[in-house]
Amino acid sequence: LCFLLRCITMVTKSNVKEALKDVEDPELGMDIINLGFVYEIDIKKDKVEIDMTLTTPGCPMGRTLVGKVEKRLKKIEGVDEAEVNLVWEPQWSPEKMTDKAREKLGF
Repeated sequence: LCFLLRCITMVTKSNVKEALKDVEDPELGMDIINLGFVYEIDIKKDKVEIDMTLTTPGCPMGRTLVGKVEKRLKKIEGVDEAEVNLVWEPQWSPEKMTDKAREKLGF
């Protein structure tokens, strides 16, 4: 029965985005979705691959953040594999943030 239910579970971009709202940039105190760090979400059966960025390539929390993202993705029902690709194009800027993030961070 568990196997059958797993087949029915659909992983969607929407539930991936919602799950990633649990992952906060520890320096900015805001989640990576509202910060505009996640550029692309690709779902292939039980694997989720995302392209994301950071504020700068030299961000000291980069490795930690990528690890948290992978761990959170694997907690989504129906996800067995997670891959995070750090990308630097397009370069992140405050314009990529949601209004909520801009307001909270004073932009």
